[in-house]
Amino acid sequence: MADKPVRADKASAVAELTDHFRDSAATVLTEYRGLTVKQLTELRRSLGGENKYAVAKNTLAKRAANDAGIEGLDALFTGPTALAFVNGDVVEAAKGLRAFAKAHPVLVIKGGVFEGKAITADEVNKLADLESREVLLAKLAGAMKANLSKAAATFQAPLTKTVRTVEALRAQREQAGSAEA
Repeated sequence: MADKPVRADKASAVAELTDHFRDSAATVLTEYRGLTVKQLTELRRSLGGENKYAVAKNTLAKRAANDAGIEGLDALFTGPTALAFVNGDVVEAAKGLRAFAKAHPVLVIKGGVFEGKAITADEVNKLADLESREVLLAKLAGAMKANLSKAAATFQAPLTKTVRTVEALRAQREQAGSAEA
């Protein structure tokens, strides 16, 4: 397929799709058969401004993916295909697509590309199951803070024990002194 020349009017579309494949953090392929224009507009809005959802001809999208160096997607380019190019948080985009697919069952997630490798629809759903980057960073910070608190308590324990021992000795001497008097 890569040997056939692309018509001049289609070459710019292939180049644009190739750039999107290369510049995106991830790409999710969907089948949109049965969705209305209003629903597609709603989907585009739900993905956010940094992500792009585009309907593309399978032959052009397949050529663009090959030109971008992505392999393993050829089997997914069947039926009406739309591509969600994710430039922001991949997990949030996967969650948005999955939520939209639950609300509109005619949207089918076929698979996609993540970090330059083809992934299945199940792997896209696994990405959607992950927590967002901010939540994961907050959990990491909490875990690090907890470990630092434990370390501080460990270092402080001998000092506290020494103070208690000295105080006990002082109290014992006072009792011995008052008993002698």
